[in-house]
Amino acid sequence: MKKVSFILFAAMLPCVSFADEANSADADSLVLSVRRIGLELSQTQVRHAIEYKDSPVSALNADSQDFIKGVFDTALEYKKNRFQWDNSLFMEYGETKLKPAEGEVTSSENADDILLSSNLEYGCWEFSGFKFGPTVRAAYDTEFIASGDAPRQNIVRANAGLSLFDNKVIKSLYLTGVYEYDFTYADEKTSKLAAEIGWRLEYQIRDGVKFSSNGYYREYLSYSLYVPTDLERDLSAVARLDTNLWGDLTMGPYVQYRRARARGVDVYGSNFIIGISFNYITKFGLL
Repeated sequence: MKKVSFILFAAMLPCVSFADEANSADADSLVLSVRRIGLELSQTQVRHAIEYKDSPVSALNADSQDFIKGVFDTALEYKKNRFQWDNSLFMEYGETKLKPAEGEVTSSENADDILLSSNLEYGCWEFSGFKFGPTVRAAYDTEFIASGDAPRQNIVRANAGLSLFDNKVIKSLYLTGVYEYDFTYADEKTSKLAAEIGWRLEYQIRDGVKFSSNGYYREYLSYSLYVPTDLERDLSAVARLDTNLWGDLTMGPYVQYRRARARGVDVYGSNFIIGISFNYITKFGLL
């Protein structure tokens, strides 16, 4: 990791000498972006949920079933010259309750995530509508409630690396090193190092119809101690097609896929969701 850190540091050094100050007179921009507030009618297929029954990641130990999920995704986006600073809050929750004619009511979580993050990007170079330069990211990843017999997930994460951003289509495409402090288990607090690639894309197909996708792939490289439920690899991807119904209200199909492998399990756990999404999407200029 020392070699990786040195390479990233060396790649960022030219920013100091090559940064162009021609845009110093550009006006500041502060926007509250409601990326999505909505409901999703979904069907999920989960593989190897039994092997991941003790995992704190609810997407890997959920039941295969139909359900309704609520999503809240907003960001406060600040731009000044070559700097872009996004502070976002993403929350989703889905739960199915089964009420048999006889017996107790049972419930199962299908989705449960709270992600509070802050991303700072600096465009050393601009070309063909792209900005490219260093990025630093910080995030707190948790859940509303614990999943089954597993405790509630609690992770603090810090990223540093390079990013391609602020394009009409590629809103963010980054490659970073990751430091992660996992205190999900009170007696097994773990420090981890990883490499991560992530993206957020938007493409206007035609007036009133937009395709969007976001996700990441994370490869863990080292751990401070052995915890069987810690992930070795983690892939998460979402793709959505939004069609305007009326004003800022949209509807469209979406797919969501999560695939990961834990240290103490020999098979991958996965969660594939397909459904219809009803959303409210808009932006408010604050500055």
